[in-house]
Amino acid sequence: MHRVWMLFDPRRVLVANAAFLFVLALFIHFILLSSSYNWLDGEVMATASHMEALPAERK
Repeated sequence: MHRVWMLFDPRRVLVANAAFLFVLALFIHFILLSSSYNWLDGEVMATASHMEALPAERK
């Protein structure tokens, strides 16, 4: 494994990895904001507010 780090600078690899993960996180959040799972509008939570916590008793 140390030969890999002899080829690549560890600081550049870690900075590139952090930048990639940050961009990926932003991309995923923007996809979720544009879908029906948008947590800022409150529509999903409002549709689930009429649901009961426990099911009706069986007879």
